Parts: sequence; C-alpha cells; structure tokens
Amino acid sequence: MNIALITHDSKKELMVQFCIAYCGILSRHSICATGTTGKLVQEATGLPITCFMAGSQGGDQQIASRISCNEIDLLLYFRNPIGAQANEPDEASLLRLCDVYNIPYATNIASAEAMIHALENGDLDWRDIVNPKH
Repeated sequence: MNIALITHDSKKELMVQFCIAYCGILSRHSICATGTTGKLVQEATGLPITCFMAGSQGGDQQIASRISCNEIDLLLYFRNPIGAQANEPDEASLLRLCDVYNIPYATNIASAEAMIHALENGDLDWRDIVNPKH
C-alpha cells in the first residue's frame, strides 16, 4: 500500500515515535510524506520515504494530487486540534478528497494505531474491491 504522512509541527515528534514503533509494518509499504516530516521519520527509522515539499510550500497539495489520482491508499495526518492552523483550508480539502476517493485516514494516534493494526491484519484490502486500480 501507498501510505502518506503529514503532521503539524507540534505533532512531528509523535509521528516519529509512531513510525519507530511500527517500523516493521511500515517497511512493507511505500511511504511518502511532506518535507520535514519525511526527513525526520527517515532519519529516525531508516525507512525509504519519498519526500515532497514542506506542507506550507505545497507538500499537502502534492499529496492531495496523488490522492485524486488514486496513488495513495492510507493517510496518516497527525494534526493539532487546538488553535487555528495557517493552512486549515488546505486541510479540509485534503480530508474531503480522502472521503471522495474512499481513502482511510487517521488524524490522531489512536485512529492511526487502529489503522496500522488493520493494515497488518490485511483488513484494509477492501479498497481493491471498492476502488480497483486497474
């Protein structure tokens, strides 16, 4: 599966720790991320990660375009729900695209852990039935 990672600045360390904890599962999949997030996770885990631009420079939009082209299977987006974010309109658009294209997404550690366990158990394979790529 193709997994995309995005985090708000205050959640970057949480994403790094999450990826360290689940490195074994993540290593069996293709991972892409916005710039800083990808770099931090790659340095901490050694996982090969395709890094796009920083979110504020268009990285969110690069991931959104891949979602709309059916090139992302799962989005892990650790966001800070407290306080306004500079890129909130882009965030709403990104999550709306996930809903349109039936892309499962997690916006917090609890839902991310549930999804990573479902991924490990093969429970996210339903996308091939609902949204075939061929």
